Formats: sequence, structure tokens, C-alpha cells
Amino acid sequence: MKNNLLSIKTIVAIGIGAAVFVILGRFAVIPTGVPNTNFDTSYGFLALMAVVFGPIAGGLIGLIGHALKDAIFYGTPWWSWVLVSGIVGFLIGLVSKKINIEAGNFNVKKMILFNVVQIIVQAIGWFLIAPSLDVFIYAEPANKVYLQGMVAGGLNMVTVAVLGTLLLGIYAKSRSQSGSLIKED
Repeated sequence: MKNNLLSIKTIVAIGIGAAVFVILGRFAVIPTGVPNTNFDTSYGFLALMAVVFGPIAGGLIGLIGHALKDAIFYGTPWWSWVLVSGIVGFLIGLVSKKINIEAGNFNVKKMILFNVVQIIVQAIGWFLIAPSLDVFIYAEPANKVYLQGMVAGGLNMVTVAVLGTLLLGIYAKSRSQSGSLIKED
């Protein structure tokens, strides 16, 4: 049983994470003035889940959560951006082993690593992939979608840098540090 790709804990985290992503993506956003582009807190939460549960969970939370949010609130998923949410969650999750948040130590070096990774990942996703797919899939005007990608990507970077880093710091403090006298079950 240990060879399973996803544990029950991770599967539950994907379901709950996708649901929280939907809720945050609907009720914890601030419009930017750029059409269909918001200051969205769900990406700070996605980053936390990706680091805690790894790349597969991060990718699926971003993919499922964004698809459900779009389907519920807009009638149909905007697949180019849904795909990028999954990519962002997956790629941020790749740094989870290096950060090892379960050890209870989220020091400055790990914060910098986390933020360098998330900025690079989001720049690629929101500045390049999402708007390019909008042009190729939906024949959207390039100037409109690249502006949307720049605004959304920049705001997502800030959200993850502030909210994601804060959530990871709080989460790390809730873990018993290796070498402590607290017995883990």
C-alpha cells in the first residue's frame, strides 16, 4: 500500500483544497479594472497546499479548483487559465521537498527559495502560457490577453509572496521541529 501515488490524506487535501480555492476565488477577490482580472487570494492558499502536499496535489487543486470556480460562477471554464493554475500549483509543489515544511523550519533561506520559484513559475504561466493559449484557443486579441496576464501574474506574485509566505510561516510554526522533545504520533 505504501507504493500508492496518492495517500488518502492527499486525496482529501485535493478535494478540500479545490473547494477552498473556489470559495476564495469567488469571495476573496478585488476587481482590478482590467476586464476579467482580479486580485485573487486563492493563489496564496494554492501555494501553501502545493508546498505542504506536493506537486500532484498542488496541480490538481489549481486545475480542479479553477475549473469549478469558472464553471460555477461564469458558466464555463476558461481552459487556458485553468491549465495555468494547475501548472502553477504543480511547479510550486516541486519545491516542497527542498523546503520540507513539515520539519517546522521556514527560515529566510527557504522563504527566498519559495519566492524565487513562485515568481519564476508565475511569470512563465501568466505572462506567457495563459495569454498565448488565449490567442491560439479562443482567438482573443493579443493586446488584451497579454495585459490581463501581466496584471494577474503580477498580482498573483504579490499575493503568494505575502499571503503564501505568511501561511507557510504559520504552518511551519505549528509543526514540531526535528530534535525537539515533543513526541510525534
